[in-house]
Amino acid sequence: MPEKPGGTEITELAALKALAQPRRQQILHHLTLHGPATSAILARALGLNTGATSYHLRELARYGFVADTVPQEPGVRRARWWRAVPGDRRFPPPSRRTPGMRLVMDELNRHAYAADLALFERLQRESGAAAEAGQTDEWADAHAYSRGSLKLTAPELHEFFEEYIALMNRYKRPDDETPPGARTVHTRLLAFPGPSEDVRAPGEDVPAPSEGVHGPGEGVHGPSEGVYRPGGDAPGPDGVVSTDDNRRRTDAS
Repeated sequence: MPEKPGGTEITELAALKALAQPRRQQILHHLTLHGPATSAILARALGLNTGATSYHLRELARYGFVADTVPQEPGVRRARWWRAVPGDRRFPPPSRRTPGMRLVMDELNRHAYAADLALFERLQRESGAAAEAGQTDEWADAHAYSRGSLKLTAPELHEFFEEYIALMNRYKRPDDETPPGARTVHTRLLAFPGPSEDVRAPGEDVPAPSEGVHGPGEGVHGPSEGVYRPGGDAPGPDGVVSTDDNRRRTDAS
């Protein structure tokens, strides 16, 4: 059953801490991208030890981010298999965050941005190497980016975001309906207000907006990966958990 519009807000500090732990982000990201796995499979893929991986999986399961699933390989039936739990999960807006929440969100954002930047730079290097070798890369040519600015009210910005989420959900589909040749596409949306006239320091320059700069190729245009966060901070691992825009979604789809 589809979730109601607006998603489910993560209000428990312990749940936010469970999600913010870097190793758990890696685990959730791997499960979202590659499907169910055992703690041993995850440990090998992520360079961790099985005991630590099992502990992190139990902590993620405690707050509903992962769950048991049926064995995926006949030869490893006795092992416990885990899957990422999909969902539209959202973080509390800054106005309703406690000091503890703010610290956790800062940590989560820091790791998420570092992971996103590392992934983006890797793809840039790979596409650049392919171009230098004279190879045609249709995915590099299709890489979309968009920079622009709009005049919006706060309610309109909320509406803009919900329409973005609805668009992403329109393109999501089960694995058995995914056509051959499809690849995971990472999206990150940042939509934030510019400085207001009354808070800008005297003599401070206002950056000129990049109006209407859109197109395929190199660039960044916006989770998903299933956690969205409202507010003014920056945001997956993907597949996870999302989800990095004004709201980050660490989605496990």
